[in-house]
Amino acid sequence: MDITIHATFLPHDDPDASLAFYRDALGFEVRNDAGYDGMRWITVGPPGRPETSIVLEPPAVDPGVTEEERRTITEMMAKGTYAGIVLATHDLDAAFARLRDAGAEIAQEPAEQPYGVRDCAVRDPAGNMVRIQQLR
Repeated sequence: MDITIHATFLPHDDPDASLAFYRDALGFEVRNDAGYDGMRWITVGPPGRPETSIVLEPPAVDPGVTEEERRTITEMMAKGTYAGIVLATHDLDAAFARLRDAGAEIAQEPAEQPYGVRDCAVRDPAGNMVRIQQLR
């Protein structure tokens, strides 16, 4: 089989702040910015890699989500425990410096992990954990 990851979804609670983080701090290109009923879905991805995207979406908009579940999701987002993504780069130190200089919330500076990767971690404006691994 020939299966790949085409898109993943991360919640946002401030589309402009999320756009600034993913576009300006990470250097992703904006592929789509769609609004509906006061909400925005923003699709971003690495330049030159149109086959891989992140869709930044309003949290808990599915009609099957209850009000209690919405509150739980909002609480988890505020704590940074709701969603995350692992990215990769050839130059981890440069990526980390760019994020730090852009004011990203640092969760972990670049470090060798006991499980065999070198990575760092930041939180995006919605609290999502963004880990970045060094490609070797």
